[in-house]
Amino acid sequence: MSRPCCHLRLLSWIALCALALSLSACSVQPTEVGPAEPHRLAAERIRATYEAVLPELSTGKRRHYAQRLYRVTGDTRYLPANREYMAHLRERLEVEIAELAMPGQVERLSRQSIEGYPRRTEKQRARAEMFTEWGEIAYAKGLLFRLVQAHYHGMLDEIPSHEQALEYLGDLPWAAFLTDPEVLGVYAAQVANQAHFLHQLGVMDLRREVEAAFRRRYPPDTLETLSTAEYRNWLYGLTHFVIAASRYYQREVDAEAYAWVLESFEAQAERIMREATEDIQAEVALSFLLARREDHPLVGRVRDALVAAVDPASGMIPSPGGSTDLERGEHRNVLAIMVLGWQGRLYPGPCGGSDSRLLDTQRCR
Repeated sequence: MSRPCCHLRLLSWIALCALALSLSACSVQPTEVGPAEPHRLAAERIRATYEAVLPELSTGKRRHYAQRLYRVTGDTRYLPANREYMAHLRERLEVEIAELAMPGQVERLSRQSIEGYPRRTEKQRARAEMFTEWGEIAYAKGLLFRLVQAHYHGMLDEIPSHEQALEYLGDLPWAAFLTDPEVLGVYAAQVANQAHFLHQLGVMDLRREVEAAFRRRYPPDTLETLSTAEYRNWLYGLTHFVIAASRYYQREVDAEAYAWVLESFEAQAERIMREATEDIQAEVALSFLLARREDHPLVGRVRDALVAAVDPASGMIPSPGGSTDLERGEHRNVLAIMVLGWQGRLYPGPCGGSDSRLLDTQRCR
């Protein structure tokens, strides 16, 4: 590309960002339903950045990106990465479940999970310490995630002896773990996920107990006293009660059932826009979108803020510290694409069962 073209492209992007900032400042103006042109263009800009390097990202990041964008667009370009993930998942679960009955295997895997838990940040160190008190949960949470992914892709019934793995999960002290105030204080989003995963797999239904424990842990009159880190943990947990109920963007949720979540966001709108990271702001907006509340003013405010956060040079939203590392920034940026380019329809799966060439959404259960 010639230098004049690059210069014109940069100027147009700066103008787009300036427009988004002006929209954000005009909070008295009603927010239109559906992404406005600056929002759509920003989504396409980030999407082009990531899809140019998608084959170079780690397997986990490719799975995370392709799975989400398939579910909100139904675009077949994301099927190969999903197919790759499904094949890997099937192979891993078959080996893992076959080894569950080996004496000492679960204990060994649990130790490895705790020893290998990342400790780069203060949050990670707090979680690693927390897991040392919960024995096999440190390992079982990963097995639970893999089993629910197999379920989402319509292939759980094809995993040999998967019932054995579900029985193993059913014998663990999930109720105590998921309602523990100390666990909720550092692991709220994952707690919400795991409560829904256990229900979706038919292992046990702890959703009401976990919701009640979360609300006891964070009563409204204490929110003002929370540090920024604690406040973000609360927000992140709230968003995942909705997102996990949607089976991670496969279906809409009942706005009445999650009114307590949406009303909490509404009451905290100013602090959310001031203190939440772009990841969490995007998940707040997605919670409204999943509940068919796209017209809520907070959705528009988040969209404008995400557009303004895009770095013209890198074509992505940098980290709070300014990093433009594409691998580490994938979570933040795929969420931004989803919010900014929301089309109002969700696609389950993709599912393929034993024939991974099909990935037919009609086979999702």
